[in-house]
Amino acid sequence: MSSGSPRTTPHRPAVIGVDVATASVRAVCADERGRVLAGAHAELPSPVRGDGGTSEQDARQWWPAVRSVLRRTTSALPLGGREVVAVAVSATSGTLVPAGADGEPIGPALMYDDRRAASLNAEAQELGAARWKALGLSVGPTAALGRAVWCGRAYGTGLHHILHTPDLIGRMLTGHPVPADWSHALKSGYDARTGTWAEEVFDALGLPTALLPEVSAPGTQAGVVGAGASAETGLPAGCSVRLGMTDGCTGQIATGAVAPGEFVGVLGTTYVLKGVSEDLVRDPAGALYSHRHPEGWWLPGGASNTGGEALAAVGSARLPALDAAARDRGPASYVRYPLLREGERFPFVSGAARGFDLGTPADEADAHRATLEGVAFVERLALDRVRHLGIPVTGPLYAAGGGSRSTVWTGIRATVLDRPVRVVERAETAFGAAVLAATGTLHENLSASARAMVGDGTLVEPVSDQRRAMDDAYGRFHDELRRRGWLDGS
Repeated sequence: MSSGSPRTTPHRPAVIGVDVATASVRAVCADERGRVLAGAHAELPSPVRGDGGTSEQDARQWWPAVRSVLRRTTSALPLGGREVVAVAVSATSGTLVPAGADGEPIGPALMYDDRRAASLNAEAQELGAARWKALGLSVGPTAALGRAVWCGRAYGTGLHHILHTPDLIGRMLTGHPVPADWSHALKSGYDARTGTWAEEVFDALGLPTALLPEVSAPGTQAGVVGAGASAETGLPAGCSVRLGMTDGCTGQIATGAVAPGEFVGVLGTTYVLKGVSEDLVRDPAGALYSHRHPEGWWLPGGASNTGGEALAAVGSARLPALDAAARDRGPASYVRYPLLREGERFPFVSGAARGFDLGTPADEADAHRATLEGVAFVERLALDRVRHLGIPVTGPLYAAGGGSRSTVWTGIRATVLDRPVRVVERAETAFGAAVLAATGTLHENLSASARAMVGDGTLVEPVSDQRRAMDDAYGRFHDELRRRGWLDGS
């Protein structure tokens, strides 16, 4: 589809990004310099999770929520929304909706964590082994591909379309079917190398690929806002509807890490590392996989089972005081791997992995400091893994997620990495979707959008006099992982 062109307007134009998350919908409106002009938020019903690993949500609730946040956002703008030239939608990766001939849902959305099709995904992994190997991707128990096949078998002739969340919202905005972006389509079985669905897999499993949407690059135009959606949302009729990306990808875009060599560490409940490489790089261990960049590069990344949840028992009210005590104390007296779950998936893959302590804390501040350092060690190991695979990492590490609000933790991360860490102001998915909406409308491409709209943030430098202690502790951490057989010889 054509990328479209900016609409001529007598006022300063703006764009809107929409994030359809698990529990809420959020919209952010920004201008060409990234200044946030307005925004709104609406709750969604929690997914219903049941026996057999099912996870469902009423997809009919999405459009009313999106319509509401768009209406409230446009109403708060000086010109009532007439300044908006484009909108893009981000959502959870792998959520699917069975739809009828009219594009309306005929059943609940099957969420990204739904495991009902685990056996079908195992078949898909075997059937498409050569393709997945070439992509550097594995089809896990929660992959959307298996759920697509399950929908075909469950709904039979009543099923006419299998949609991702933005496909459904895009249809409501434009009044006609829209393509999926290749980011949301990845876990559904789309091969961004060849620009095709995995036909051999779907044929073997009995699902006609005609039920799947066409696919285009993120940031391209999918259509324009129709008269009906304009009346409901306040968006001007003819406003460009641009294809978005998954929440993880738009979160990365919001940090400005969009050029080759740039990486962002997202420190939320778990730790996620995402970056940009010129070429597709395959990880034999399967710990790292890649989305396709809107400009044709690749977005390698992986998600750990370790992260901010290691501090869950502390309680948010006590964190500032403990952070201050950890800062004053300096490097911990012992080494901690603060994994609370069973098994690790990145930067190494081991179902046997468990958290451990090498030593005993002197006091509570020492224990807190060791936990902060332990997550930073996981981050360093992740970057080491990326470099071992031949992917260049340049410049400061961008930082996002709730954990990045801790200046003490960010300083520890910079020191462990021996690399500056850049904390950006608006590292949220809806803002990243707005940056995508500006691609081809307010700015020439994604790189130009990110340069213009994402601020410089705050640069945190390593603490030089703690560097040697951090190196020594990381060496003990790394050696212990190898001793336990969880790391290979790399």
